[in-house]
Amino acid sequence: MKSRFLTRWMVLALMCSASGLWAQEAFKIGLILPMTGQSASTGKQIEAAARLYMAQNGDKVAGRKIELIVKDDGGVPDATKRIAQELVVNDKVGVLSGFGLTPLALATAPIATQSKTPMVVMAAATSSITEASPFIVRTSFTLPQCAVAMGDWAPKNGMKRVVTLVSDYGPGLDAERYFKERMQLNSAQVLESLRVPLRNPDFAPFLQKVRDLKPDALFVFVPSGAGAAVMKQFLERGMDKAGIKLIGTGDLTDDDQLNDMGEGTLGVVTAHHYSAAHPSALNKKFVEAFKKANNGLRPNFMAVGGYDGMRVIYEALKNTKGGQGGGEAMVAAMKGQIFESPRGQIYIDAQTRDVVHNMYLRKVEKKDGQLYNVEFDVIKDMKDPGKSK
Repeated sequence: MKSRFLTRWMVLALMCSASGLWAQEAFKIGLILPMTGQSASTGKQIEAAARLYMAQNGDKVAGRKIELIVKDDGGVPDATKRIAQELVVNDKVGVLSGFGLTPLALATAPIATQSKTPMVVMAAATSSITEASPFIVRTSFTLPQCAVAMGDWAPKNGMKRVVTLVSDYGPGLDAERYFKERMQLNSAQVLESLRVPLRNPDFAPFLQKVRDLKPDALFVFVPSGAGAAVMKQFLERGMDKAGIKLIGTGDLTDDDQLNDMGEGTLGVVTAHHYSAAHPSALNKKFVEAFKKANNGLRPNFMAVGGYDGMRVIYEALKNTKGGQGGGEAMVAAMKGQIFESPRGQIYIDAQTRDVVHNMYLRKVEKKDGQLYNVEFDVIKDMKDPGKSK
């Protein structure tokens, strides 16, 4: 009897000891971002937002120390895949996150599936991304959300003949398709659909073609960081003076670059889920804290995707008592989360694992001597239109 009691006590002691050691073990978050190359601004914004979230909410969740491992993939899918494998196998991360462009997210999806590692997409915006792995959860946005909002607004505001200009990869093709479909639904016309190479784009010949077609407006999607080049060449060609309006998704008038683009941007209308000028009290605090922590840098939509992504990870850790049950339990705890973000209220759709949020129509205006995307209309609680296809 005494022997049996001692055996039970020893087993219990070992279990407690193992549980204690597990709780002491750091929970590692792999953050894979383009910190160099064409999309470096995306990496800079997301990393800054992730670090701000940790500074505000502590580096311990459910008794586990949080360790953020930031890796630069340079925007190259092969590098992303290799880094993701190393993070899972060597570093034993509990979550993979970041993913500045669609090809980078898609390159990682099979690794997330095979290793059952939750993958929080904080930037990439092609509709189909969440379908690439049951372990993907997205906190950024989708291009069909923006394109449908703009495809409804433009025809109602005198833009019946429009040309589209998009970067030639997943999100651009989504933007082109859903904008065109919506325009046709609203008895308007897309005169021509132009596609620009993603790497080292030269917008000049495409913009000249647009000028020759004399549309009411030009609808543009380019990834974060490329909007300034489009804007510069649009103005240099006098397209605004020729009566061609410039409209697009929010990437075009990126908050990160807007002040440097100059007053030629005034009046440009875009559809997006976040603006640094969003008037909520929570966003004002977020913008102020972000600027203070980053030498005056203004947060953009990439920052809010990173900030909210960290929140989704933290809450899942709390709900699983520090990640108990592994990746499947973590993903289950991410589904259905609903909360107020600097962008407004959002939730993670439990069926699609995609973000549902408000889509705002914004116009570039000058406020307090600075250029901002000022919201003037909203489509509330917008799901990804691409998921209903």
